[in-house]
Amino acid sequence: MATKSTKYVLDACALLAFIYKESGYDVVRSVLTQADSGKTEVYMNKLNLFEVYYNIIRANGLQQAENVYAAALKLPITIINKITDEVFRKAGQIKTQYSMSLADSIALGEAFILGASILTSDHHEFDVIEKNAGIKITWIR
Repeated sequence: MATKSTKYVLDACALLAFIYKESGYDVVRSVLTQADSGKTEVYMNKLNLFEVYYNIIRANGLQQAENVYAAALKLPITIINKITDEVFRKAGQIKTQYSMSLADSIALGEAFILGASILTSDHHEFDVIEKNAGIKITWIR
């Protein structure tokens, strides 16, 4: 049996780049294509999907957010519907040490526990993580 080569955790900005076909779209599309063919695994905590949802409500209204949410659930992304104790603790440590948003700390906690790379464009939040926290980061731009 072949093993999966890589795991990724998407943060909100990666999914938004994919949805809006912004810079970095091609990187996210490539990862999702690999996941669709079983070559990799892609995860996203529902809290990070919530970020996408409310950002689209603010920008484009409720109906567009509902459409995007339904489409996101069809992508080859495993949506994590709870926060495990391990992620809870790791995210709390990350948030305290690096003073970042709750959602980003959850995404990083998921990546750490899963042994995954976080897929992001959020240099503002994650540059310091890449240098100091030992969590793999895959930049989409």
